[in-house]
Amino acid sequence: MTSQPQESVPSHVCIIMDGNGRWAKKRLMPRGYGHRQGVETTRRAVEFFAAAGIKHLTLFAFSSENWNRPDEEVTGLMELFMQSLQKYTNELHEKGIRIRFIGNRAMFSEALQQKISETEVITGNNSVMTLNIAANYGGQWDIVNAARALAGQVSEGEITPAQIDEQVFRQELSLGDSPDPDLFIRTGGEHRISNFLLWQLAYAEFYFCDRLWPDFSDSDMRDALTEYTQRQRRYGKTGEQIEAAN
Repeated sequence: MTSQPQESVPSHVCIIMDGNGRWAKKRLMPRGYGHRQGVETTRRAVEFFAAAGIKHLTLFAFSSENWNRPDEEVTGLMELFMQSLQKYTNELHEKGIRIRFIGNRAMFSEALQQKISETEVITGNNSVMTLNIAANYGGQWDIVNAARALAGQVSEGEITPAQIDEQVFRQELSLGDSPDPDLFIRTGGEHRISNFLLWQLAYAEFYFCDRLWPDFSDSDMRDALTEYTQRQRRYGKTGEQIEAAN
């Protein structure tokens, strides 16, 4: 539906970067080749959205369910994470991009955990854009962690159950200090959110694209932003109320 546009630029964009393996399979190449090509698209996407004025970009790099993939692919992904951090951290730092990771990093190797921490420290004071990388992340895990943290606070007498509302709860989530996503993008043709940011996506605009992630171009990214400007974000109100307020 076309209606009066809201914000011309979303504050927070999140992306499920789907299709690397299928992209490689179409070319009779191993899945790892697709993941490596996907890293190049990721680099371009970070540059594009930063230049577009997006202040927060969250990318689903590795879900908590991805450990169930073949061992060879998981090992290759872990090596690719390390190589990408080594290759791109300084470049993104120079562009003023803050990098942080959300998810349960305890399952990663000590070397990768150390590199993640180093990256977060190096880029921690940057303010052009915050790049959140969701790695070993799941939306259900995130919500359970928040509930466990609040239960601990209640047990210690720091808060009462009656004080827990939506705002208090969201502050305990992985992105509790960031605005909720305005625009959710998924490439690869699938129409689901796959346990990604379950709480935070409550009022996001969804944009699904058939393009496989390695083929997702600047033009495709621009199309997603253009589509966003045509959406009317109601937050439970009627279209007439929104238009009257504008």
